[in-house]
Amino acid sequence: MELLDVFNLSSNPLLLSLILLLSFIIWLKLVKGRNLNSPPSPQKLPIIGNIHQLGKLPHRALRDLSNKYGSLLLLRLGSNPTLLVSSADMVREIVKGHDIAFSDRPRTTAAKLMLYESKGMAFAPYGQYWRQVRKMSIVELLSHQRVHSFQFIRDEVVEALINKIHSICLKRESVNLTKMFMFVSRNIVSRCVFNNEIEEEDGCSKFGELVKRLLTLFTDFCVGDMFPYLRWVDVLTGYIPRMKALSAEMDTFLDQVIAEHRALESHAQVTHKKDFVSIIMQLQKDGMFGNLTQDNIKAILLDMFVAGTDTSTTTSEWMMAELLRHPNSMKKVQQEVRNVVGNKSKVDPEDIHKMEYFKCVVKETLRLHPPAVFLPRRTTATASGKLGGYDIPSNTAVLINAWAIHRDPKWWEKPEEFIPERFEKSSIEFQGQDFHYIPFGIGRRGCPGMSFGVASVEYVMANLLYWFDWKLPAGEAAEKVDMTELYGLLVSKKTHLHALAIPHSSS
Repeated sequence: MELLDVFNLSSNPLLLSLILLLSFIIWLKLVKGRNLNSPPSPQKLPIIGNIHQLGKLPHRALRDLSNKYGSLLLLRLGSNPTLLVSSADMVREIVKGHDIAFSDRPRTTAAKLMLYESKGMAFAPYGQYWRQVRKMSIVELLSHQRVHSFQFIRDEVVEALINKIHSICLKRESVNLTKMFMFVSRNIVSRCVFNNEIEEEDGCSKFGELVKRLLTLFTDFCVGDMFPYLRWVDVLTGYIPRMKALSAEMDTFLDQVIAEHRALESHAQVTHKKDFVSIIMQLQKDGMFGNLTQDNIKAILLDMFVAGTDTSTTTSEWMMAELLRHPNSMKKVQQEVRNVVGNKSKVDPEDIHKMEYFKCVVKETLRLHPPAVFLPRRTTATASGKLGGYDIPSNTAVLINAWAIHRDPKWWEKPEEFIPERFEKSSIEFQGQDFHYIPFGIGRRGCPGMSFGVASVEYVMANLLYWFDWKLPAGEAAEKVDMTELYGLLVSKKTHLHALAIPHSSS
């Protein structure tokens, strides 16, 4: 057959059929795309889409886009269609009518390579395995009873913190509160999860440093996530090799921790004060939550450590920064804390339940500075439907801008200002039932570690406010406290927070 005969469609019915079939499939996709009533989209650039509009602080840049184009936007981040949600009304519609359809998680290279193929709860795909892990976390690891059982750890770590600050007071030096908060949160979590000894004075430990590197890599730009056909670029730049090397180090550490716990069990040296490792190993032994593999256990433990450390550190840091900037609020909350505690030798956790204004300060801090500014979701592979009257396809990445919702003037008077009094005589709580206040997420993907994190932050802050008066270093005005943000997996202060501590008994 000559070459020209191949393209003679009348003499080649098979080729004609294939061309007609392909043309029909392309036509169907084009028609389907044209018929979709998609949310509005800001103007895109070729290839990169809307990536250039993210800026250095995406939560702020995307809030500005939403103010201009609407609270429901369809962005294209490289090759990925991404739905941006920036209003409480749309959040309510998701939870009330589409929560299952919006309960998947985006797939990322970092989660795959460093979080055991996303086998932990935070990034696991929606499905039976995720439901089992979540149930285990809520019932066995993070229940109110379990959180209460770890109070002895909070007592010991906070006592060490108070002693450190007292020693700094004797030297008349300022306290690096950022490092102190990191020290206390990492110690509380590491002892609850691994039963590790308290870390060194600088707040560093081998695993703490590994987690710090993980968080840095997690927020680095991954070319392959935006442009799948360019994944090879991440190999050439060293990004993927660095993630694999870090994953191997973490894996070795976690294997060692689990092996040590197994050795203690075999010698009947396990105490009644069990950490997360011991609890999960017992659940594995009992077969209560399916067949948990070694990688399942390590992924869950890593989730617990990462989620529990930097969130508490960041929240405490923002809370103290806001109080230093607002001396009247500082005076009011310290007076309440000291009136409630009285002349006791230590702060009792039960005392905190009576501190109404203190609770308002915590809530207002979480409103202005939520632990996660974005709540990432993904529509499931089988679900598509309507949201706000628009068609939302399956497998669409979703970003809920909690930071923007918390500063929406529709719901909050003077939304950019720190006003704890707005929560006085208010029924708004952390659980995500008030859709304009979602610091710990919403629906099925809400954070199950909320009680654990809040208990740690409240106990640490109540003690610092009870035992010390806090002043800015000489010559630094309250309104000049640097509140510049540093974007990452969490949004933290760009500069460390320093303050002078004055023991209350001598003030």
